[in-house]
Amino acid sequence: SRTLDEILNRAPDRYAPYVGESAFASKAGIHVSAILKDPKTYEHVPPESVGNKRKVAVSDQAGRSNILARLEEAGIAVDPKDRRIGRLLDEVKEREFLGYSYDGAEASFELLARRILGEVPEFFDVESFRVLVERRYNALGDLVTVSEATVKVVVDGEKLISVGEGNGPVNALDQALRKDLGKYSPYIEDLRLADFKVRILTSGTEAVTRVMIESMDGRGNRWFTVGVSPNIVDASFQALTDSITWKLLHDRAPAPKTHNRKESAGA
Repeated sequence: SRTLDEILNRAPDRYAPYVGESAFASKAGIHVSAILKDPKTYEHVPPESVGNKRKVAVSDQAGRSNILARLEEAGIAVDPKDRRIGRLLDEVKEREFLGYSYDGAEASFELLARRILGEVPEFFDVESFRVLVERRYNALGDLVTVSEATVKVVVDGEKLISVGEGNGPVNALDQALRKDLGKYSPYIEDLRLADFKVRILTSGTEAVTRVMIESMDGRGNRWFTVGVSPNIVDASFQALTDSITWKLLHDRAPAPKTHNRKESAGA
C-alpha cells in the first residue's frame, strides 16, 4: 500500500485497516498497560506481520504507561521513576484541556517531552511576525488576494528579518520563516508542507482553532505538529515553528553558541 502511495503521489490513509497508521493505535491508559504486558489482549495480529507498527496515543486519557511507551518510541531514554514524567503527563492533560491534541501530532509531543527534559536547544527565537492581506487588481486586470508576511527572528544573537509572499497568510508566513534562518537555512532547504488541517473547537467569532500541519523532507520523512489559538494565524505559526524545530533537532543541527532570547530586566 505504501509503494502505491508513493507511485500515485498521495498521502497514506492513516485510518486504513491493517496498514493505516492508526490501525494498531491505543489511547486509554489501561489498554496501553495491558498491551505492553501482553499484546494479544488487544491485538488480533502482530502489527509487524502486516508491515505496520504499534502506536500509543497520548491524550487526556493517557496514563504513565502511555507516556513511557511514547518516549521509548521516540528514542528518549528516561528513568520510569523520573519525577519529570509526572510533570509531562500533567502538561499533556492541561494542554489537551486547552485544545491541543497529540494523538496524531507526534513531533509536537516529542518536542514537548524533550523540552521538559531539557533536550531541545533554542535554535531560533521569533521576536515578532506580521501578516498583511491585500485584495487588488494585478497587471492582467484580474482581482487577486495576496498575503505578505514579515518575520523577525534571532539566530545566535543575530537579528534577521525576512519577508515572504503567498496565496494565503499561512503560506506567506511559511515562506518568510524559512527564507532566512542564518546558519540553519541549509538544514530546511528540502522541508515543505504536505498537508494543513484546521478544526474549530468552540463556536462564535472568538472560537479557539486547532491547526495540524504535516511536513515532509527530501528523504520522504513525514511528521505532524499542532498549534492552538483563538487566532488561526497564530495557531498555524505555532505548528510551523514546531515543524522546523523538529527538523533541525532530527538532522542534528548544532546548538546556537549564544542565547537567542533576551532576558528580562528582573531575571
